Amino acid sequence: MAAVRRRLEQDEANIHACARIYDVLGNRTRLRILLALASEELCVCDIAHVLNLSISAASHQLRALYDRDWLRMRNDGKMVYYRVNPSKINQLLRSC
Repeated sequence: MAAVRRRLEQDEANIHACARIYDVLGNRTRLRILLALASEELCVCDIAHVLNLSISAASHQLRALYDRDWLRMRNDGKMVYYRVNPSKINQLLRSC
């Protein structure tokens, strides 16, 4: 029992990182956003339109992905564009 407890304590950082990955991928809307952005950069309004969401709902999900470092963002005037963070996707693929 003590050995199992120590192993779990040593793996706590990995467990936390894995849980955050599944938190993102386990949400259908966020997963759909990642798939939509897999091939090209899109603005918030385009993502909302493609996924049939309100702009505020799309913005909320985009912020969650951005805060977890899954997305990159750029401003072009009043427009905000998002794209997938390739290093995060590569990290995910290596961990599988």
